[in-house]
Amino acid sequence: MFSQESDILHKLRLIEGLKADLLTEVGKLYQAMAHNKREAIGDALAQLIISAFVLGRRLGIEYPEMEEIVNTRLGHNIKQETEAERWFGDMSEYRRYLRQKR
Repeated sequence: MFSQESDILHKLRLIEGLKADLLTEVGKLYQAMAHNKREAIGDALAQLIISAFVLGRRLGIEYPEMEEIVNTRLGHNIKQETEAERWFGDMSEYRRYLRQKR
């Protein structure tokens, strides 16, 4: 029983740590943008993506499923004509990029 409780607590701590990482990286991203540091912006964005995918996995969403959810969300954003899509076609471009990788 003790081992099972430790496993549950370990998983909860990991989830809480990932949530904190997401917030920390958002702060780092804002700082990097404020100072116009391209490399730091890329690092913060990459870590946000990694943390989001790992958190999703810890919450029961495996990586392929998460990629499919992202693809579906892109489709919704394209149909809703968000500003990024309407003005620059960013959502469509990202979706094309993901499809080319497959």
